[in-house]
Amino acid sequence: MRRRQVNSVLPGPVMTDRRRSYLEHWAPLHTQSLEEETANFPREAVIARHGEPADIAELMAFLVSPAPRWMTGSTLRMDGGEAKSV
Repeated sequence: MRRRQVNSVLPGPVMTDRRRSYLEHWAPLHTQSLEEETANFPREAVIARHGEPADIAELMAFLVSPAPRWMTGSTLRMDGGEAKSV
């Protein structure tokens, strides 16, 4: 029988070209520079920094490797602690 796995990743604020474009639009609407808004968001979200695409890629590499062979139906949040939980 062929094994089937379905897992999902919930990435948090990752600094991609799309996010940078969003911040370029958002910042002037709130009388801030792009640099100010880029620095303010992590403080307001109480995270150390924006994620980087490599952060998510490393998790994805793990998920497609043989290592999680018994994991299925999992949702993995990778957001630098933006969503607070116990």
